[in-house]
Amino acid sequence: MKLGIGAVQFGLDYGISNQEGKTSPEEVVKILDVAAENGVRVIDTAAVYGTSEEVLGQTLPLNHRFAIITKTPKFSKTYITYDDAGLLENTFHQSLTKMRQPSVYGLLIHHPDDLLVENGHFLMERMLEFKRRGLVEKVGVSVYTGKQIDQILEKYPIDLVQLPINILDQRLLLSGHLFNLKKAGIEIHARSVFLQGLLLMDPDALPAYFDSVKVHLKHYYYEIRQQGFSALQAAFGFVMGLNEIDVVLCGINNHQQLQEICFQLKKPIKSEYFTRFAISDVTILDPSLWRI
Repeated sequence: MKLGIGAVQFGLDYGISNQEGKTSPEEVVKILDVAAENGVRVIDTAAVYGTSEEVLGQTLPLNHRFAIITKTPKFSKTYITYDDAGLLENTFHQSLTKMRQPSVYGLLIHHPDDLLVENGHFLMERMLEFKRRGLVEKVGVSVYTGKQIDQILEKYPIDLVQLPINILDQRLLLSGHLFNLKKAGIEIHARSVFLQGLLLMDPDALPAYFDSVKVHLKHYYYEIRQQGFSALQAAFGFVMGLNEIDVVLCGINNHQQLQEICFQLKKPIKSEYFTRFAISDVTILDPSLWRI
């Protein structure tokens, strides 16, 4: 099963279409049960996702088979110091303690530019030490752009990359970066499949900020309805159908939502059908730029 759980909602009220707020620990238990029953293996979290790691520590079964991925702090500095590498190590051990895990599947640099500034290698060296000690199986980075991918591959031996891709944002597919990552043997996890819920919402209900793309979205919704697809099926089906993608992450609010997703994923969709819906407007594709 390519589906993976994005656990940000376990610790934060997150997402433009999220009407339920933060997921309760009781509901997280139900989500994990449904995930295990359907062969969902990956859980993605981070130290900055509010109480997500603590909630996972409270709710993960003792003998679970989930592959957990967490992330480093964001340093956002012009150069990295040994103290920063120490902070990365301390935060990582705190994450293991919060989640009550002896080790995790993956550890990602959360802010890719932290690796690209002066002495960024201090961070990667510390992560590779965790890998040698058996505390993590794979190390990597969460990226946003093709340029970041190129710069990081030039400097570091990464195993895993997390990146944004969806029906509107196909930049890394069309540029060949997905192909090159897969050719290099790097595991690829897709995030932002729904573009923070934008691809699941009625265009007429969107804030005025999205006026520039409303007509495009209306045309897209008309087309998928003609093909008999729901918005969820189309958004997931596009990314699931990309051979380069190993895991498709989805933020889950409740167990019924996860059950519905697992059911709808049984209908295969050809990704090629959706290439014509790609756009290039970064003010729409990058949620950090949204002003709503």
